[in-house]
Amino acid sequence: MTIGMFTSFITRHWFSPTAIRIWSDDATLQAWLDVEAALARAQAELQMIPQDAADRIASCCRAEGFDHERLSREIAFAQHPFVPVLKQLEERCGEPAAGYVHWGATTQNIFDTAIALQLKQTHAHLTDVVQRCEDHASRLADQHKATLQAGRTHGQHALPMTFGFKAAAWYAELRRGRERLQARADGAFLTYFGGAIGTFAAMGGKGRAVEEAAASLLGLAPARLPVRSSFDRVADYLGGFALLAGTLQKIAGDIVFMQRTEIGEVEEAFHMGKVGSSTMAQKRNPSAALVLVSLCRLLKARVPLILSSMVRMDEGDSSATNVSDIVVSEMAILAASIAEAAERVLGSLQVNEAAMARNLELTQGLIMSEAAMMQLSPMIGRHRAHHLLYEAAQETATRGTPFVETMRHALHSVELGDVHLALSPSAYLGEIREIIRGGSSDEEPQS
Repeated sequence: MTIGMFTSFITRHWFSPTAIRIWSDDATLQAWLDVEAALARAQAELQMIPQDAADRIASCCRAEGFDHERLSREIAFAQHPFVPVLKQLEERCGEPAAGYVHWGATTQNIFDTAIALQLKQTHAHLTDVVQRCEDHASRLADQHKATLQAGRTHGQHALPMTFGFKAAAWYAELRRGRERLQARADGAFLTYFGGAIGTFAAMGGKGRAVEEAAASLLGLAPARLPVRSSFDRVADYLGGFALLAGTLQKIAGDIVFMQRTEIGEVEEAFHMGKVGSSTMAQKRNPSAALVLVSLCRLLKARVPLILSSMVRMDEGDSSATNVSDIVVSEMAILAASIAEAAERVLGSLQVNEAAMARNLELTQGLIMSEAAMMQLSPMIGRHRAHHLLYEAAQETATRGTPFVETMRHALHSVELGDVHLALSPSAYLGEIREIIRGGSSDEEPQS
């Protein structure tokens, strides 16, 4: 029986197979055992435990030798998530090595360090996928740097722009999201070997050296002050997931909007057999973009749980760590899944240049009202120009008369004579080419 979004036949195709493998029970158990092995090796290196014992412990730290069903039963009975794991490890090691397993450590030390290992693996995959999303956005920006499109604010036409300008903004925000994660990663992937409350009390004065050595073996950084009640560094990194989700939800929302039947400016990939409705055969829904929106919502909804799990009573609080142990894995899987979904959408996005050109003309020239105002302002002042054009624009909106005609009539009313205004959308793009050139690649803007 499968229950839950990651395993249900209804939704499991939404989620990253790579991230699910990283956070599976098998991989989580192996991460715990990797931490135990590194702890033993570090302690042997510092002559705290015999080298033979450390070698034996490390050789037995293989998840495939553990009985998962037995672990499940014993964890439920003991009401402790790790002691049954230690019991099986001790049985596998035998004496005398069993007596040196988990020397001077506590469960949360193992769990928090293992989470750091799994987050580091997720981070490598996630940032690779986001980089590919950036590449797709950069390509779209370059290909469509001259493709005219109506820029919109508040759902209404505002000024002309190009689709490349929108794609360049996608690229820049994706790049910042990836760089933000990379910057935060340095302080998030840490070892925690401080023992019961984080003071290294059971390490015989060698705790900090053990942490340094184990961190080196695991490819992590030492926490240095491994107090069990501090979760801010991991929470800070996970905040980067939430910001990335915000960016990708916005991009997906742009695509959903532009794929509306009445707009039709872009369309996500379609293949025969992709179905939009069980009753309306004509539907070609932006289903991949909508799944992306859903995944982003699922991830962002978990942020309050992470923030609340930062609040930990005393020097250890399982009511908080029970939450973070579950939610960190969910957020990591969701983040990778979001990035992969975005890569699929952006990598196959179809752009309808004809629809963009058609939509640009829908308001009969009203989209050029600011251009007209800025040309008139030196003659009559910006305030008078705005007032004059406002009345002309409302007449166009009310009567459907082309803006060039209502504007010409308004100009005669102020006796400006035969004024000719340049009202081509392609002539009112500001510095858009320079912005795209500098904002959609690693290059500096050209002057």
